[in-house]
Amino acid sequence: MIEGVLVEGLVYGILALGVFISFRVLDFPDLTVEGSFPFGAAVGSALIVARVPAPLALGAGFLAGTLAGAVTSGVYHGLRVPPLLAGIVTMTGLYSVDLRVLGGRANLPLIAYNPVMRAAESWLGGSFDPSIQAFLAFLLIAGALVLVLDLFFHTEAGIALGALGDNEASVVSAGVDPARLRTVGICLANGLAGLSGAFAASYQGFADANFGAGIVAAGLASVMIGEFLFRTNLIGGQLARVLLGSVLFRGIMYAGRSWGYLAGITPNDLRLLTAVLIVASIAASRYKGRTPAGRRRA
Repeated sequence: MIEGVLVEGLVYGILALGVFISFRVLDFPDLTVEGSFPFGAAVGSALIVARVPAPLALGAGFLAGTLAGAVTSGVYHGLRVPPLLAGIVTMTGLYSVDLRVLGGRANLPLIAYNPVMRAAESWLGGSFDPSIQAFLAFLLIAGALVLVLDLFFHTEAGIALGALGDNEASVVSAGVDPARLRTVGICLANGLAGLSGAFAASYQGFADANFGAGIVAAGLASVMIGEFLFRTNLIGGQLARVLLGSVLFRGIMYAGRSWGYLAGITPNDLRLLTAVLIVASIAASRYKGRTPAGRRRA
């Protein structure tokens, strides 16, 4: 039971890493993830059903999300459309694309053939519980992604990407095209969302065209809860706390589903609970920033 919450937190933590890049690093309010997440799930699942090797199917999910990000960037930079509207346009169009990828159906089951979870639950042999093996497998995958992203953000391109969100003029003065650099960031963020969608479809046992509903709010909640946990200026620490925030957020959602009835909370109230968590995280962060200790850390 606990292992399942941890696995779910890590799977959706990959999505939260993408939300962190777009909202925090790029300062680009991108709603495309509500389309790139189910798009990655649809592409990855369709290829798995077609017996394409699982690593290639997962990679295709990442590329599908990257393509969605490229479309949003093209609409934003080419047509001068505001970021939110550009993301909404892409997200809306991708719903029809998902239905086509899924063969005209809104749902594609993976119960009969699910190599990703089969491998995750057996990669250490029969001496460990399958749920523990799955947790360790996804922990390894998520940790590897954090390490790769940390290394990337220490490269010249990664440093420039971080500077773009803080001060675009400094990037322009360094002779870097901000539009091209922002496109790289948007594609990377949505690629992570697509990869998360492909993993989520395998974990849930099906892909669904409605997978993306409320996923932006969940990603933002994970990012903000992570920021509430501890402060750090190190990009590696910021990425790691996003994963921790995602795990904690999923734990809170699980508690709301399992024991929320004690406080009158039903499954219909989980979206409201997500909104409350976001507002509470923002308020707590603002309060911490006003304390003397918070000012010393800043």
